[in-house]
Amino acid sequence: MPTFRSAPDLEMYYQVDGFTDPWTEPETILMLHGNCESGAAWYAWVPHLARRFRVVRPDMRGYGASTPMPRDFSWTLDILIDDYIRLMDALGIRRFHLVAAKIGGTIARAFAARRPERVLTLTVIGTPPAARPGAERIPALIEEFEQHGVEHWARRTMAGRLGEGFPAEGAEWWTKFMGRTAVSTLIGFSKGINYANISADLSKIACPTLVITTEESGLASVERTREWQQMIPDSRLLVLPGNSYHVAASDPDPCAQATLEFISRSDGV
Repeated sequence: MPTFRSAPDLEMYYQVDGFTDPWTEPETILMLHGNCESGAAWYAWVPHLARRFRVVRPDMRGYGASTPMPRDFSWTLDILIDDYIRLMDALGIRRFHLVAAKIGGTIARAFAARRPERVLTLTVIGTPPAARPGAERIPALIEEFEQHGVEHWARRTMAGRLGEGFPAEGAEWWTKFMGRTAVSTLIGFSKGINYANISADLSKIACPTLVITTEESGLASVERTREWQQMIPDSRLLVLPGNSYHVAASDPDPCAQATLEFISRSDGV
């Protein structure tokens, strides 16, 4: 199991997928998963991407097989960005394409703005607005996590996450997958990251950027999404049919294909 000591308090698990021709030197895609997930969330994307790119899928600190975080850990976006930078440095990868889903897209937008020398292109799929409403719900959410566990919350909210057309057995898999998250991690993450305001970062994103959402996403309307997308100088918006907000999971094939086409147009791969 590949792990990397990213910081004194973190053993980070990661996977590297690569099925490119052995005589080539492929570019790299770094993939950032969402809340209560791990790099395994990208399972349907890997067959699309790994034939042309080296794909790096880390488990964010606190999640998956990486070290759980205590409930009083002081989460910041810069800590998470530094974790990923140290991993990529250890792998000898200077510049890379960044692909992220859900709250991973919040981290990725800040990443691209604050470390522009590292990011070739940015793709965010089903990600919240830059100024996400709802922080007042944090105390009630923490009470739910503590009293009923993460799986209870995941099950309660799964319909909006994956949309009406997603198979029931798939929704059950995602519920149990997300439900394995440590409560202590989720409590601190909810306070520090889940409602972070990255509005000031958007205009600083210098790389080509693709934003993917759905027609009826529960995170925000298409119009609301377009408002913040247009604040990113070199960006475009792709709207897919449906009402899921975790469109990277509900519609992985069209999302992955659109990402490949976007990267190809952007840098000539």
